[in-house]
Amino acid sequence: MQTPNSLSLFFIYGPPGAGKSSAGRLLAQALDVPFWDLDAEIEARTRRSIPELFNRYGESGFRRRERKILETLVSHRQGVISLGGGALLDAASRALIESRGQVICLDAPLESLLKRLETSEQERPLLAGDLRQRLEQLLQGRADHYAGFPLRLNTDGLTSAEIAWQAQVRLGAFHVRGMGAAYDVRVKAGGLDMLGEMFLSRNLGSPVAIVTDENVARYYAERALNSLESAGYPTHLTMIPAGEGYKNLETVANLWQSFTQARLERGSTVIALGGGVVGDLAGFAAATYLRGVPWVAVPTSLLGMVDASLGGKTGFDLPWGKNLVGAFHPPRLVLADPRLLDTLPEAELHSGLAEVVKHGIISDPELFALCARGWEAVLTDMDEVVRRAMAVKIRLVQADPYESGPRAALNLGHTLGHALEHASGYRLRHGEAVAIGMVAAARLAEKTGASQKGLAGEIAAVLKSLGLPVEIPSGLDIGAIQAAMSLDKKRLAGALRFVLPLRIGAVQTGVEIDDFWRLLDGNQ
Repeated sequence: MQTPNSLSLFFIYGPPGAGKSSAGRLLAQALDVPFWDLDAEIEARTRRSIPELFNRYGESGFRRRERKILETLVSHRQGVISLGGGALLDAASRALIESRGQVICLDAPLESLLKRLETSEQERPLLAGDLRQRLEQLLQGRADHYAGFPLRLNTDGLTSAEIAWQAQVRLGAFHVRGMGAAYDVRVKAGGLDMLGEMFLSRNLGSPVAIVTDENVARYYAERALNSLESAGYPTHLTMIPAGEGYKNLETVANLWQSFTQARLERGSTVIALGGGVVGDLAGFAAATYLRGVPWVAVPTSLLGMVDASLGGKTGFDLPWGKNLVGAFHPPRLVLADPRLLDTLPEAELHSGLAEVVKHGIISDPELFALCARGWEAVLTDMDEVVRRAMAVKIRLVQADPYESGPRAALNLGHTLGHALEHASGYRLRHGEAVAIGMVAAARLAEKTGASQKGLAGEIAAVLKSLGLPVEIPSGLDIGAIQAAMSLDKKRLAGALRFVLPLRIGAVQTGVEIDDFWRLLDGNQ
C-alpha cells in the first residue's frame, strides 16, 4: 500500500448500521474540516436515489458511478468522507482512497447493527426483504473484506460522539481548541517527509526558521529542509546545544538573533524540531519575537510528543528553578512521527515512558495496562502508545486551556519531580524524576486515605518494568530538594499542592500537604 499523501483526509468505512455517517459528521466537526457523505453526494449529483441507481444500472454500474464521484471528493486536501458499506469492494476505489488518506473501518455485532438499521429511514437495496437474513449474508460475504483494513473500531455500545473521539485516537488526528487560534495535531509514521504538504494545506507563511539541536540535526534536519523546500518554502536552520543545561535566557537570545538573520516577519513560521527542551525554547522565542510569530512543533522525543509539544506552554529555566519564565503560545501544528523515535537513545525512551504511565494513571486504564505489559510490549505498540498518551493530554488541555482546573492533573509527580531534577543538577532526566514523584504521590494518597493500599506498589512495579527509578537517590541533598520545592509554581499561600492518584484512571488535584516529608518518612 502507498503511503497516504495527506494527513488530513479521512475515510469512514464499515458495514451498514455501524454509525459511519453520524460519527463521520461529528469527526469532521471535531477536526474542523469539511464532511461529505458519499451516498448523499451520489444522490445529489445524479438526482436519483441509491435504490433507483441500483435498479437501473445494477451493482456494478452503481459502483462505477460511485467511483467517479469519489474521485472528485479526494481532490480536497482536508476532509472526512463517509463511505457506503460496499464502496471499497471496488479495487480501484480502494486503491484510490488508500493513496489519498487514512481509512478507519467501523464494526459492531449483528444485533447492534440490526437495532440501528431498524430505526433508520434510509433505503438499502442490498438489504431489501428479510433484514436479519440479508444482513447476515452480507456480513458473511464481506467478513474478509472488512477484516482487511488494519485500522478498526468496534462501535458497540458507543454513542456517535464516543465513536468520533475514538476515531480521533486511532487515526492520531486532533484539533485543539481553547487558546485563541486552534491547531491541528497529527500522529503519523513517516509524517516528517510530508511536512511541506502540511504547511501548504494550512497556508503557513515563510521564511521558515527551523530550530533544532546538534543531536537531532544529524538525523532529521535534512529531511525537514527537503520537504519544506520541495513545497517552495525558503528555510533557515539554527542549531542550539543539546541538553537541559542550555535551556536558559542566553539560548533564547541567540534564537532571537538567528530569527533576525533569517529575516522573519510576523507571518513567518518557526519550527521546533527536537525534544521538549527545543520545543520550550523555540516556542518561547517565537512567542516573544515581534510580539509573537507562528510556530510548529515537530517533536523527536517521546517526552516531546506526549507532553511538551501539547498545550502551548513555552519557557526556559532560571538558576533557581525549572520553567520559572514562560508564556502560553500554542503552536499552529503539532506533527508527531513515531518513526523519529527509532534513533532516540534508550535512556530517553525510558524517561518519556514516565509521562505515558502518568497519562494512563490520570484517565486511561487501557494505556496503563499496555505499559504494564513491559518494555518489549511497549516498543512493539509505540504508535498506539503515542496516540493514546497524546489523547489524554489533548482532552485535558481542551477542557482547561490555561491550567485553572482539570489540567492540573498533568502535574502528577511534578511537584517533587521538578525539585529532584534541579537538586540533581539535571543529572536526573525529567521522566526519571517524575517517576519518583508519582510513586511518592501514590504513597501520600495511601497515607492520607485518598486511595487504597497497594496503589503505590502497583505504579512502582510498572515504572520499574520500564526501566525507571522509583526512589529518591540516596546521594541527593534533601535540603536542596526542599529549597527547590519552596519555589514550585503550584504553591498556594505557602502550602505545597499535590496531585494524588485515587486509582488507575482517576486523580485528585490541588491537595495541600504541609507535612510532606513526615508523611513520606520511612518510605524512601
